[in-house]
Amino acid sequence: MTNTNWLPDLTQFPGPKYLALVRALREAVRVGTLPSDSQLPTVRELAWQMKVTPGTVSRAYQLATQEGLLAATVGRGTFVASATPRFGPAQSFYAERDPAHLAGRIDMRSPRMPDVGQGAAFNAALAGLADTSANDWLDYPSQRGEAELREQVVNWLQGRVLGSVTADDIALSYGGQSAINLIFQCCLRGDRPLVLIEDLAYAGFRHAARLSRADLLALEVDDEGLRPDALEAACRKHSPQVLCLTTEAQNPTTVRMPEHRRHEIADIAKSYEIQIIEDDCYSIAHSNIPSLRALAPDRTWYVGSFSKSISAALRLGYVVCPNGMGQAGRLTAQHSFFGLARPVSDLCLSLLSSGTADALRSAVQDGFTDRLEGVVNILGAYDLSWQQGLPFVWLRLPSGWRASIFARMAENEGVLLRSADEFALIHGRAPNAVRMALPGNHSRAQIEEACRRLARLLDSPPSELSV
Repeated sequence: MTNTNWLPDLTQFPGPKYLALVRALREAVRVGTLPSDSQLPTVRELAWQMKVTPGTVSRAYQLATQEGLLAATVGRGTFVASATPRFGPAQSFYAERDPAHLAGRIDMRSPRMPDVGQGAAFNAALAGLADTSANDWLDYPSQRGEAELREQVVNWLQGRVLGSVTADDIALSYGGQSAINLIFQCCLRGDRPLVLIEDLAYAGFRHAARLSRADLLALEVDDEGLRPDALEAACRKHSPQVLCLTTEAQNPTTVRMPEHRRHEIADIAKSYEIQIIEDDCYSIAHSNIPSLRALAPDRTWYVGSFSKSISAALRLGYVVCPNGMGQAGRLTAQHSFFGLARPVSDLCLSLLSSGTADALRSAVQDGFTDRLEGVVNILGAYDLSWQQGLPFVWLRLPSGWRASIFARMAENEGVLLRSADEFALIHGRAPNAVRMALPGNHSRAQIEEACRRLARLLDSPPSELSV
């Protein structure tokens, strides 16, 4: 159902026109003027009817989509979300794995850890903990009680160039997404703070910003990562508070930012006094390039987790806070959840101190590397970007394909992918490309068969493309 006759009266709502339009959308949904699943006018159509700029409508649609009020689909339009929560996304960015839906399919939407003996290692560590009478699992966890685990996290990071880091700089969290939320709580100020992200980026940044009532601005990237001129222009025009980016393994494009570009980004951040979130959850164990945390230690929050290197089930995340901010990070964590659950923190401490975590990380990376080799052998002749050890690749589609259509047809062939649209802001840049994550629960032979199906699709684009 298309509500092309809906024309809000913005004089009822104070503030800038784009915010007034968001409030008008909320009110129309609340009273039922715009029921669930009703289609909204296009940006240009509504802008013409309201006699405002298309940018005003586009920004309002973007904010309403981020808070879950609206849902947008490339090629179909913008709709009122089917079930609008009080706040929160209409859909989770996490790829749910419904066994019935996945029967006979290869799920390449999100990486899946290969089984390299994690279960047996966890069981052995838990058995050891059960034999330790000193464990106190009755009282609330505390930040002070995590000091030894934080020391082990510092050791875990020895393969990175992070500058001077001690246990006092570490704050622990329940996974990388929780760490991003924690950092936003530490850094963002005011009613509608501005957060900068890459124009193709991990969806969790968008959802964390929405929960913090922050606005988002996407900046252009090139084959070396975030463009410094785009960052500086945004800093001059706006007053951003936080920049979110990935230097080692950009998600989804796999780009690794060279050292000279990192220096440029760090210098701009210093000049304009903005904080940096450096997401390193996907990167491999060792890097010889200085991180932004090493180049701008007074303003960089470095985020990592066990989810992409050992097991997503552990939910151990960590933040290397800027110099002098470790206590603030831990205090924010304490106010949010007291501390990690003792069974989780004690298990992770055992894995790290015994060397088991390092062995598992190495075995997981070997498993991903083997599967990646199979993907590259079959799809390497196409426009494929990849990085040794990463659990995903970026495939730019040949002429004749749209990403959304390719993803649908791949699903018909039993292969689930993520379209570039899922990494872009609404009305943002979305190239004809897909991200293919490595499913460690499938063998290399099964993944190669999936890639052969995709290759046949790539060689046979549809004669007519849907708009």
